Amino acid sequence: MKLRFIINLSCLLFVSTSSIELKAVDDNIPKELSPLLKEPIKIAGNNSKELLRAVSQLSDEKADALIFLIKNMPERDLKNLTADYLVENVNYAFKARKDSEWASKVPKDIFLNDVLPYASINERRDRWRKDFYSRFSPLVKKCKSLEEAAQILNKEMWKMINVRYHARKRPKPDQSPYESIDAGFASCTGLSVLLIDACRSVGIPARFVGTPMWAKKRGNHSWVEVWNGEGWKFTGACEYSSAGLGHAWFKGDASKAIKDDPRHAIYASSWKKTDTKFPLIWDLGINYVSAKNVTDNYTEKTEKRVFIQVFKQKGGSRVAA
Repeated sequence: MKLRFIINLSCLLFVSTSSIELKAVDDNIPKELSPLLKEPIKIAGNNSKELLRAVSQLSDEKADALIFLIKNMPERDLKNLTADYLVENVNYAFKARKDSEWASKVPKDIFLNDVLPYASINERRDRWRKDFYSRFSPLVKKCKSLEEAAQILNKEMWKMINVRYHARKRPKPDQSPYESIDAGFASCTGLSVLLIDACRSVGIPARFVGTPMWAKKRGNHSWVEVWNGEGWKFTGACEYSSAGLGHAWFKGDASKAIKDDPRHAIYASSWKKTDTKFPLIWDLGINYVSAKNVTDNYTEKTEKRVFIQVFKQKGGSRVAA
């Protein structure tokens, strides 16, 4: 039985009164989906209709992708996002994936975790995917690689949207894409969210990275990592470097991060739930943004040497070291 048909049947089970409706959702999620969706659908409450309607409108591959999103959604999104929002997000993520050879070769797990998601951290949930695809796909049409495309975006997109960095003129630190565009200014956090969404809109895997506080000086910082086909490379948002990815002013500061100290470690966001939470320094009460501790990717590798002295006899002259 097709996934679309199964979920359409489940959607018909809703009735008017909310208490019975919630019971219907809980009891009648198709067996094929129950292990995956039962808990998030229960959390969604009255919005569960929107989630199931969204899945029912997508083909099997896209429906599976949406289920991945739903399984890992924070409560705020389960209760508020509409079917139209979710369907558009998934459709355009797959559209971008088919546009180029470099986008189509992104492994499925990285596509799901770092291209498909509609948000990076706790920013407002804007409907940016279709608009950004229209704006930025022409910029990368002739690019031959993920890295080239990411570099072009970071070089050219800012004058297109007229947003620049300002620590005081930006309205708040954790701005959504359109909040930053409307203001014309953004923090390093807001700029990073913008670059990540621009990258994702054209099929480039990108994720939010930052540290709550530099180890050797005051202040936090946020930046972006781009997957270039071989691994994750950092870049500063609105800080294009002709040297390529992996070059930025903060490289030296990042090399002094302390992995086992939550204040001074470096974290990368993850849509897939993890045991680590991203410490959002602007609102430490938020604990729904999953992360990976990626400090080891930045810290200096020190070579340890062991010296051995060899003597002819006890108290004799040294013959080797």
